[in-house]
Amino acid sequence: MIRPVTSPYAQDGFRAGFDWGPAGAGAVAGDIVAVVDVLSFTTAVTVAVDLGIEVYPYRWRDQTAVAYAKQYDAALAVGRSEAGPGQVSLSPVTIRQARGIKRLVLPSPNGSTIVQQLSDSGATVLAVSLRNQQAAADWVNRRLAEDPESKVVAIAAGERWQDGSLRPAVEDLWGAGGFLSALNLQGMSPEARAAAAAYDEVAGELPRLLHECAGGRELTQYGFPQDVVIAAEVDASRSVPVLRDGRLTAST
Repeated sequence: MIRPVTSPYAQDGFRAGFDWGPAGAGAVAGDIVAVVDVLSFTTAVTVAVDLGIEVYPYRWRDQTAVAYAKQYDAALAVGRSEAGPGQVSLSPVTIRQARGIKRLVLPSPNGSTIVQQLSDSGATVLAVSLRNQQAAADWVNRRLAEDPESKVVAIAAGERWQDGSLRPAVEDLWGAGGFLSALNLQGMSPEARAAAAAYDEVAGELPRLLHECAGGRELTQYGFPQDVVIAAEVDASRSVPVLRDGRLTAST
């Protein structure tokens, strides 16, 4: 019998995997995929879902996003620096202050893009941040117990350098690692074990280190320190946003 050749990057044969960005999400398939973008897409999603807001991920903030929002009678998040009084942006602060919003189109070049990329993959896609890592792990543990053959993958979104290349963001490594560490799971890939170990190493020093990492310093420098404060609310949320029919809503 000829065995099919699988990609060495797919992390086959393990119950849990880990990788970075859109390319990693394409290379490492899972039955359940947790997308992690701590500063700030998945943090913003957890804040929204805590408030009962449905989130529609979208790749770009352009005229197509305007039409998309109209299609679903949803508010469209504006740029973080463009948000005026009463307007919502990728900033979790603005979402927490929002009133009367039931549906929100939330573009972002990293986490939102990956979630939308995975929408046709057949996987169950979750939005995970430091705020809900334990809740998400508890939810996944129950499903893994029901299906011992299923595989879970955590994808750290990362950021982008000015040339468009991936900038691995340590806050996303921590968020993915915290989620993986909380799984009751044997048989994690070396990459997943490394992510979990990275979180375990710093767990006792959060949220301070989130403020001190490059992403936290960047947002603070740009005038959004409260976004970092919200992102550092470790395990404050029990919401597990799951992608269904193009929108992220609370798990059932």
